[in-house]
Amino acid sequence: MANKKPENMSYEATIEELQTLVSQLENGDLPLEDALKTFERGITLTRAGQAKLSEAEQRVKILLSDSDTAPLDDFSGTGDNADS
Repeated sequence: MANKKPENMSYEATIEELQTLVSQLENGDLPLEDALKTFERGITLTRAGQAKLSEAEQRVKILLSDSDTAPLDDFSGTGDNADS
């Protein structure tokens, strides 16, 4: 298993690796230390996947916005355009 940084992986690759890790954990054949490392990697992948989904959702909301003047923000920051 290649341990790429989740932020450098596509969403699909993240999900694929996560599914593999879940299968390994469900088998119950891993020694405790390996199971903990696998679980930790799974948590990291889950968080990265959630971030990618949130970014995609924000992009879709902007694209579907009724306003032609809706500002496009950088997705890496928290943004200053919080809805009130």
